[in-house]
Amino acid sequence: MNNNRSEEMPYERFEKLGPSSLTDPELLAIILRTGTKGSDAVDISKKVLELGKYPRCGFLGLYDADIKQLEKIPGIGRVKAIKLKCLAEIALRMHESRYREGLNVKSALTVADYYMERLRHNKAECVMLLSLDNKGRILRESIISKGSVNRSMAPVRSILLEALSAEAVNIILLHNHPSGDPSPSSDDRALTAKLHESCRMIEIPLLDHIIIGDNKYYSFKESGELN
Repeated sequence: MNNNRSEEMPYERFEKLGPSSLTDPELLAIILRTGTKGSDAVDISKKVLELGKYPRCGFLGLYDADIKQLEKIPGIGRVKAIKLKCLAEIALRMHESRYREGLNVKSALTVADYYMERLRHNKAECVMLLSLDNKGRILRESIISKGSVNRSMAPVRSILLEALSAEAVNIILLHNHPSGDPSPSSDDRALTAKLHESCRMIEIPLLDHIIIGDNKYYSFKESGELN
């Protein structure tokens, strides 16, 4: 089959039937545009989507794949690899934008669901602060610290200064556990207790500290540890 003709097929189907008529490889082929000798864009797209391992197959695997993995696929150079990673990031931000406006910060489940896709992929701990206004809307998202695979330091002083800078009325702390298990460590509990007391003293309540695992979370509020 002529490769040029093969690469035109997803475009033709899109124009006739719309994007919902395309398979995942065909959608990706439109982004890649061209193939290489012996493989058209659809063939290359199939190899890209095969990088994902169960249960994170297909497009979810694209988010996990790094530039070097993508560049090992014949027909994927540096430019195309970067385009694919940008596509994954755009999809993530669209997901977040869709749900952020109606985000209910009073529900740990809702907050955890919203930040799950962003934080559970991280291979190192990342501590985030949500500064909220008096209506529970997010004024600012702040990365407080990024650490090693096993540990991230989050000084209480840095958290309080960021909350004051954002003119927060309330705050929520989040961080991920790269192991996938959101169970709090002794350090997590010590940080939460110290931060809770410090926030009480400056009258910016800590509403919750949520730990993100792999499709699981732990809420200090739900556990009763912030009462």
